[in-house]
Amino acid sequence: MSSAKKNKFSKAWLHDHVNDPYVRLAQREGYRARAAYKLKEIDEAEGVLRPGQIVVDLGSAPGSWSQYARQRLMRHGAVQGMIVALDMLPMEPVPDVHFLQGDFREDAVVQALEQQLGGRKVDVVLSDMAPNLTGIASADAARIEHLSELALEFAQRWLQPQGTMVIKTFHGSYYSQIVRRFKLTFEQVKAIKPQASRDKSAETFLLARNLKHGLPG
Repeated sequence: MSSAKKNKFSKAWLHDHVNDPYVRLAQREGYRARAAYKLKEIDEAEGVLRPGQIVVDLGSAPGSWSQYARQRLMRHGAVQGMIVALDMLPMEPVPDVHFLQGDFREDAVVQALEQQLGGRKVDVVLSDMAPNLTGIASADAARIEHLSELALEFAQRWLQPQGTMVIKTFHGSYYSQIVRRFKLTFEQVKAIKPQASRDKSAETFLLARNLKHGLPG
């Protein structure tokens, strides 16, 4: 992309961002990113989060999904349950959220997660992870599919049988393969495009519930 096109793109993005009602709402309500409202819409429609649950937030930085989850787990002024956030990037602390920085495939992170969970299974896995996109369709498709696979493998290992997963993915040539894999793994799979998700964005979210027996390898 030429510098002129980059500048034009940057100015257009900045204009959309500054005038975005969800950005203004996030600033007013104290969320770190507008992404909180995507999870909020899904939760309000589908009843994903409630007090007493164990929730894991994958790709948690900057922390808006963890912030929203914390609010939903509050009862009588205190968090009932547990929220564990994981990201390879640093994240400013969120009250009552246990943050683990690192790759969740690494032994040290797995051990830290096991210690936090104390042998308990997870009720809800949230994943707002997104790869760094190159603009090369085939490479980006492979990255997105790989990230979805990693999140799915995480859920297969840590989620309780009646658990729920909410994951961000993107429409493209790989999308049907991702949905198929989720349908092989979960009893219920639903695609959701929240209003808070920008119209221009190819992102969509999958809500998956109840792990099947005899999971695919």
